[in-house]
Amino acid sequence: MDKQTGVVTFKGNPVTLVGKKLAVGDAAPDFACVTQGLEVMDLAKTAGKARLFSVVPSLDTGVCSAQTKKFDEGLASLGDKVASYTVSLDLPFAQKRFCSVEGVKNMQTLSDVKDNSFGKNWGVFMEGWTIPLLARSVFVVDKNGKITYAEVVSEVTQHPNYDAAIAALTAAAG
Repeated sequence: MDKQTGVVTFKGNPVTLVGKKLAVGDAAPDFACVTQGLEVMDLAKTAGKARLFSVVPSLDTGVCSAQTKKFDEGLASLGDKVASYTVSLDLPFAQKRFCSVEGVKNMQTLSDVKDNSFGKNWGVFMEGWTIPLLARSVFVVDKNGKITYAEVVSEVTQHPNYDAAIAALTAAAG
């Protein structure tokens, strides 16, 4: 499997990412994540509308929590024209608790704990950590399965470009 170096840091320390770097125009790779209801979700099950995949290391950290809530609020006006997902390696039970406590209603959570296929196929799995983590990133995929926006945040502890991602999703929704 491909590896990327020099793309991101975590608290200033270089991180190796497993998987190929994705770019605008690439076909969105498949994955097998687990929903809060313990069902396996793959790319095909998300098809039919424009999709935002907000990837975070863990919902139990400040920036990840803020990122999920910011997208949850920012996407409310798009309603059911889009599908939006927060992807992390948190267990589905923890994701469900987080959404309940924080009032997250527009973002669905997907746990990559089953086989790390999202992280590895989308090139955001951080290699060599004590526990597996995903690099902070945002992807927008149109209804035809093409990536129309891709941001891997260069410093994992920093926020993504919310405005650019929401604009890309709005454009992809038509």
